[in-house]
Amino acid sequence: MQNAKETASAAADRAHAAANTSGDTAQLHKDEAAGFLQQSGEQVKSMAQGAVDTVKHTLGMDKN
Repeated sequence: MQNAKETASAAADRAHAAANTSGDTAQLHKDEAAGFLQQSGEQVKSMAQGAVDTVKHTLGMDKN
């Protein structure tokens, strides 16, 4: 009976450790995705501003 309890406890410990590792990995991927989206958003914003500047220049509405 004691051996069965120890085996079950060891299995529970391993499952808990695996869950913690999975959670840490998921958080890392979430952080990486957020950084990627932030960078992509900045690139889109920059491209849009460049397009606006080009149109203003073409129409003679730029400050220069």
